[in-house]
Amino acid sequence: MQNHRVVVTGLGVCSPNGVGVPAFKKALEQGKSGIRFYSELEKLKFSCQIGGMPLISEAVKSKYFTPLQLRNFNAAGILYGVAAGVEAWQDAGLAIDEERCDFDSGTIFGVGTLGVDKYRESIYKVDEGNTRRLGSTSVQQTMSSGVSAYLGGMLGLGNLVTTNSSACTTGTEAIFMAYERIKAGKATHMLAGSTSDGGPYVWCGFDALRILPSKYNDKPAEASRPMDANASGFVPGCGAGALVLETLESAQKRGATIYAEILGGHSNSGGQRQEGSMTAPNPIAVKRCIAEAVTDSGIVASQIDVINGHLTATAKDDLEIQNWSEALGRSGVDFPYINSLKGMTGHCLAASGSIECVASVLELKHQFLFPNINLQNLHPEIKKVIDISRIPTQKTDLKFNILAKASFGFGDVNCCLIFSKI
Repeated sequence: MQNHRVVVTGLGVCSPNGVGVPAFKKALEQGKSGIRFYSELEKLKFSCQIGGMPLISEAVKSKYFTPLQLRNFNAAGILYGVAAGVEAWQDAGLAIDEERCDFDSGTIFGVGTLGVDKYRESIYKVDEGNTRRLGSTSVQQTMSSGVSAYLGGMLGLGNLVTTNSSACTTGTEAIFMAYERIKAGKATHMLAGSTSDGGPYVWCGFDALRILPSKYNDKPAEASRPMDANASGFVPGCGAGALVLETLESAQKRGATIYAEILGGHSNSGGQRQEGSMTAPNPIAVKRCIAEAVTDSGIVASQIDVINGHLTATAKDDLEIQNWSEALGRSGVDFPYINSLKGMTGHCLAASGSIECVASVLELKHQFLFPNINLQNLHPEIKKVIDISRIPTQKTDLKFNILAKASFGFGDVNCCLIFSKI
């Protein structure tokens, strides 16, 4: 069995607080929120009338799609994924051959829900008897693998081209799966990431569950409060994140910029047993996932300097912190530094893991920690586990080597990755 070292050589992002890596990095450093009020949600009588959606200009759209394509295009998730994926590919300095496919390169690009707006448009036209007016791209905009199919064609990918779906764990899992494929010698380059639609027809179910905040409609930037005692639910978001992974040998041979190395990782499920359920994680599985990721990476828990947590600003934040502490055997001032991007972006659902991995790699490459915004009163149960000095509330310059990133999703599924400076 081959055991190639795997590095990150390209980044792309389409986030509520920044479209494109330069804008996103600046937003991270400034602690800029991308959460806004949406009058459409108010008109539809949502309790939570705020959310995080990328601001996509017409210039960005026309950069990736022709006017003819855009005429019948109504799949925001594919647009986000294509923008992030192509940016990452170009950032890695990889060529696009317009004539031949590249059998050494592929993509695993995950989704949660995809093409919801196109589905809605299609349903109305069908009900009106206008099936023939759906357009020639309705199928590819609504199939789950639509985003990987678009990217595969745009980039000429000839290796594995597929889509995974594991709720909020999707993005981190896609990166882990791509990492394993390269490590095993089955590909040289893999574009890995995830995307998620947004808006009322995606977020309605969560609003119905009453797990979104309803008291911040007049002050949206303050609504998402991971680890805060006054956290009242996650703010829904959407977008996409993408990483180009390749063998260290390939990256060095072509003189590519190397952002970080992936040392290892692990994914598992809690089987919806013990305290686990469709919507809550099994703590035993979470701790096992973290511990196995550490072992797979060939490090010890004491070497982890920073954690980019899942931390959704819900009642489960304190349980996540407890799980990290028990899995790593660390607490108090010995606990790693920890932050959550969701204070700035909200919870981008299937896209959350990939966007947060882009943020993690930027932190590692540029040696800083982005702030935990809106953290004013640390949850009392978290205070018992972590010294407050380990939770930055402003941009912090820090020399560090290893970062752990984990995601935990509906269905009781988990994934943890270990990134290293190189």
